[in-house]
Amino acid sequence: MSTFRRDFVTKPIFSWARGVLPSMSDTEREALEAGDVWWDADLFTGNPDWTKLLATAPATLTDEENAFLNGPVDELCAMLDDWKINWEWRDLPAEAWDFIKRNKFFGMIIPKEFGGLGFSPYAHSEVVRKISSRSLTAAVTVMVPNSLGPGELLMRFGTREQQQRWLPRLADGRDIPCFGLTSPEAGSDAASMIDSGIICKGTFEGREVTGLKLNWHKRYITLGPVATLLGLAFKAYDPDHLVGERDELGITVALIPTHLDGVEIGRRHLPAMQVFQNGPNRGRDVFIPMDYIIGGEARLGQGWKMLMTALAAGRGISLPSLSAAGAAYAARTTGAYARIREQFGISIGKFEGIEEPLARIAGTAYLLDAARRLTCAALNQGHHPAVISGIMKLQATERMRIAIDDAMDIHGGKAVIDGPQNYMGSLYRSVPVGITVEGANILTRNLIVFGQGAIRAHPYLLQEMNALGDTDRTRGLDAFDRSFWSHVGHTFATLFRAWGRSWTRGLFAPAPDAGDATGFYRQLSRYSSAFALCADMALLTLGGALKRKEMLSARFGDILSELYLLSAALKRWQDEGRQPADFAALEWCMANGFKTIENRFAEICANLPNRFVGVLLKFLIQPFGARVLGPSDRVVHRCAELVLAPSAARDRLTPDLSHVDDDGPLARLEKAFLLVTGAEDVAKTMHAARLRDAREAVKRGILTQAQADRLAAAHEAVAKVIEVDDFAPEALSPIYKKPADVHQFFQELGEQRAAS
Repeated sequence: MSTFRRDFVTKPIFSWARGVLPSMSDTEREALEAGDVWWDADLFTGNPDWTKLLATAPATLTDEENAFLNGPVDELCAMLDDWKINWEWRDLPAEAWDFIKRNKFFGMIIPKEFGGLGFSPYAHSEVVRKISSRSLTAAVTVMVPNSLGPGELLMRFGTREQQQRWLPRLADGRDIPCFGLTSPEAGSDAASMIDSGIICKGTFEGREVTGLKLNWHKRYITLGPVATLLGLAFKAYDPDHLVGERDELGITVALIPTHLDGVEIGRRHLPAMQVFQNGPNRGRDVFIPMDYIIGGEARLGQGWKMLMTALAAGRGISLPSLSAAGAAYAARTTGAYARIREQFGISIGKFEGIEEPLARIAGTAYLLDAARRLTCAALNQGHHPAVISGIMKLQATERMRIAIDDAMDIHGGKAVIDGPQNYMGSLYRSVPVGITVEGANILTRNLIVFGQGAIRAHPYLLQEMNALGDTDRTRGLDAFDRSFWSHVGHTFATLFRAWGRSWTRGLFAPAPDAGDATGFYRQLSRYSSAFALCADMALLTLGGALKRKEMLSARFGDILSELYLLSAALKRWQDEGRQPADFAALEWCMANGFKTIENRFAEICANLPNRFVGVLLKFLIQPFGARVLGPSDRVVHRCAELVLAPSAARDRLTPDLSHVDDDGPLARLEKAFLLVTGAEDVAKTMHAARLRDAREAVKRGILTQAQADRLAAAHEAVAKVIEVDDFAPEALSPIYKKPADVHQFFQELGEQRAAS
């Protein structure tokens, strides 16, 4: 029967599919093959196994990693004055650079056998998180060598000799690394780079060897201006066939000591007024031996796959850690500020117009840190989930942008006026950098998350594509027959599953016994089955054309992203002991995520080119349209309250931030917050007596002197917090030598205009 099916049913389908299968570039194929899949594959089945998720061990730190966080990391944070770094020095102070090198911050991921710290991905994430809450410049400086760069590539792909030579120097800071990928001609489209390496004979250190003559122009290279070891991506060519028969060998990565002749390095970019070291570099006829290729000659042309494999891990750590820290920082500071700042005689945190963005900040902080921890747990277990890392980079940076915008709105002028007392401005200016680097978010959302996820995470699609592309037609037909009919059976099962769960609103969908959160699992099971069905129908009706339907792809990517993030939020609530006080944050996340999911389903059904399928899907999964409206007013109120008063819930929401600011703006804010909330009973007594003068209240016996002193201390602390900076004109502009010059300058300017 199976032979008959293969020869008379499957074979015509196989022949047709081979003819319409879209071509795939080498870079696309290598990106698809990089990394692996994890929980995203469960979500794509349409029937996720919640016991598998809940059984995943939470990410934890070793005693050594904890000691590093509470020792060297805190010491580094104490050295950092963000205002001076950004506006006076335009760099980290020399003592910070020396401390970073001496304590092996650049070698966190490098194994101990090579002199590094050998920390886990979670420890790397925690270090970045804490430092970024003190100084973004320092955080970026520390995170880049531990993310995509020479260290990561050497560990994964370097020869033993390369590892022994370079890793100890990277670990102890004798060499500062950077990685050159982006060039003027090639941003997101790395395949269009024109940076080249020609294989030829040359002289290196006094001996004639076979090597590469390199020419390149790179830009946006973090740590580039101070780097001593440049990782370089370029296209290798062998016109004289010195190593093989092919002329074009493909993208290759090599190590370039920056002291070599022809290397031009040192000028700086200024990315959105952030002063971490970043700049362009060039190479003109730079000659290196073949053993400077990472992995040696055997790795010629494998550079893109190497980069994508490394990025599958690094992209899930660095920017998500920084973004989660930014959201938590915004929640802690904005909640405190909204509590102490009064307008119209009451705390602004009591206004519903403030509660709404404040709840959004708090919910975002809860969600992002949940996803960060879950992703780190997967990385700690040895997974390299390429699709999830893309989701994390995209969603973490986008949601941080929203949280920081909300924080700026609530702070108002306090966050607008720059100066040493402004603790929000630098973070606000940095947001576009995170949005753009490591894969621009527009590209990631429209092409990568679902485009890569549909192939890698789908239970059958990659098998079918590999079978169709098999050069052995007979073997390919056999493999296609097995995977295709399994896919057909999966699709029918998913159709009835999605239909039943949607029409019963998930009432009987599988869920673990999770207390108050059980219903949320049921809804995610329902949405997962609907997602799997819609994805299969889109792939069936559009085929390879789906990758050109970027808006449809983006909507599918949004749903997959929400499914992952909401899974992480449920996992966090479970791991933290189902804290009742935190349930408001979980409720907010779920309601907000469900609203996005239902809206995206409605948009997909309305925009599928095949209208019959669009209408059918709407009937099956959303017969009454998108019904979830987002968080209710009650949930918004309760979620906002999490950050408006000191509590264990507030501390759980905003953990692991730097608190070494002895008398800086953050310390003054926290002090005022504690004093105001501590004197709340006194303020209520004054309000009930309709008095504003504490001295008068003492005279009347309404307050004791101690109570009046508490209230006065709170008012004094608040006054210090709401202060903003001002500057002498000559401190801001070289035009003015002294204050009198300001008036003289404008008087002369007026006279010139009058004369003209």
